[in-house]
Amino acid sequence: MSIDVDLLIVGAGPAGMAAAVTARGRGLSVLVLDENAGPGGQVHRGIERRSPKDDQDEDGAKLAAALRASAVETRFGATLWAVEPGGKVFWSEEGGARSAVAGRLLLCTGATERPLPIPGWTLPGVMTVGAAQIALKTAGLTPQGDVWIAGQGPLLWLYAKQALDAGGRIAGIVDISHGIPPAALRHLPRALMAPGYLLKGYRWQRAVKRTGLRVIQAEDIRAEGEGRLARIVVDGTEHPADLLLLHDGVVPNTQVTRAIPGCAHDWDPVQGCWKPRLDEWGNTTVDGVMVAGDGGCIGGARAAAHAGRLAALEAARALGRMTADQRNAEAGTERLALNRQLAVRPFLDALFPPRPAASIPDETILCRCEEVTAGKVRQAVTLGCLGSNQTKAFTRTGMGPCQGRVCGPAVHAVIAAARGVDPAQVDPFRTRFPTKPLTLGELAALAS
Repeated sequence: MSIDVDLLIVGAGPAGMAAAVTARGRGLSVLVLDENAGPGGQVHRGIERRSPKDDQDEDGAKLAAALRASAVETRFGATLWAVEPGGKVFWSEEGGARSAVAGRLLLCTGATERPLPIPGWTLPGVMTVGAAQIALKTAGLTPQGDVWIAGQGPLLWLYAKQALDAGGRIAGIVDISHGIPPAALRHLPRALMAPGYLLKGYRWQRAVKRTGLRVIQAEDIRAEGEGRLARIVVDGTEHPADLLLLHDGVVPNTQVTRAIPGCAHDWDPVQGCWKPRLDEWGNTTVDGVMVAGDGGCIGGARAAAHAGRLAALEAARALGRMTADQRNAEAGTERLALNRQLAVRPFLDALFPPRPAASIPDETILCRCEEVTAGKVRQAVTLGCLGSNQTKAFTRTGMGPCQGRVCGPAVHAVIAAARGVDPAQVDPFRTRFPTKPLTLGELAALAS
């Protein structure tokens, strides 16, 4: 197949934007696909339509401006749904399906929120912190009324600060973290190589707590209501609630990489997730397919931008636009900066470990699409179910519209805990193309 574009990048977040500008600067033709209406990804969402409020926003504004000023072709509102051997990529855009053949494919799909299944989390009025942040950034929607945030991790405190600064009202925060465990302390000296992250998180917490917002340390959280959320029950105590926002950290978005034949993934016991096997340049185990940013390993926006630039330099080398020595020489500063940004991750990962699967009550729904409870998944294990894919036959778990995107991590964790084995021994949900819904009309447009 003839090559239509040297480098096709999926995702216009910090990794994708930085990679696109770097690759174009080395003479590569570049095409960027993104489902959103503009550049930025989740962390810099809507950055072109709002004034920067902090250094993170300023980073995003600079990246978006550089992308717009480059000769990179960008297609927004474009949804990738298949990748074929040889670099052929398919996506939907404006009601039709399109395709291109790329010399190199760089996936910058970012992270997805880890589910926090609790009794009642499927009630109307319960959503994720990430979804609430999207509403805040894109539509200026602020929380009002008896709004509670529950979970753990940096995003929880960042959103709380952003919402309060925007005039929102929050009734309280239910913090399920457990202070600073000994496992985290041994990583603290290395984390201090990038003190900005720690200071930023501390300032978020301090700013939120100084408002007098109620913060409860708790183990057990339940959402209750008749037809919609009316209250939450925290360690046996009821609190009125109009809206509950849940968060338990983020994990790499591997929907596309897990659907590509031969693309190996490894279990990360610290982050409690699967991630694609990458070399130091972002190459996967499939020739021509690369990953950069949080889609490969959670590192944050600045780390993602550095990883994107490194991947772009590797793409230029692979396509014969520079030698390995030239690539290595140009990559030196980026590599140092990336390592510095990643220095804090072991500390944060140990500080906010995933909530144990054993703490999920049997009556809690895991698979929202098919309404399968944790108890039914555990029962399937007693009947001989060994992994996530087998639960489809036992319970239909993961067979709904989301195809396991939401429930996957929780189902995997519950099976591993019920079997009493290392999670690395439990297979995750397999994904197959098309990874996103595709209409017959879109498919027909591909042949026209």
